[in-house]
Amino acid sequence: MSSELSIRRLELADMDAAARLHRAAFDEALPWLAGLHTPDEDRWFYRERMFATCALWGVFDGDVMSGVIAFHDDWIEQLYVLPAAQGRGVGGALLEIAQQGADRLQLWTFQRNARARRFYEARGFVQAEQTDGSRNEEREPDLRFLWTRTAGG
Repeated sequence: MSSELSIRRLELADMDAAARLHRAAFDEALPWLAGLHTPDEDRWFYRERMFATCALWGVFDGDVMSGVIAFHDDWIEQLYVLPAAQGRGVGGALLEIAQQGADRLQLWTFQRNARARRFYEARGFVQAEQTDGSRNEEREPDLRFLWTRTAGG
């Protein structure tokens, strides 16, 4: 991560920015699902669901949030990085925050999201389950990834 970037725990006042970042990154990575929710629905989701149930952290480039992670227990619920900030260590830095207090983590990603799959696999996550998408809102085939802390790591 470059020196101009900072990372901190998010507060309720950050939820609208987190929702906007989520939508921008989601729509770029998964254009066939773009527009699935309205901006108002995204903001509600972050304020009422993510903030209420998860620890949220963000990476900032000056005043602009460039990455967000939401996690609880051993689940990563959300991890999004603005397209312009990808490849700069933002996602890895956020993932490390979740890994610090965990012996294992799991998450879902869509099978067609090859970039996300490569990102997680490069960081020690392994595929644990595949589905046809019938259980998710998007009806998109997905994968559950699992990361387990290794001895000494």
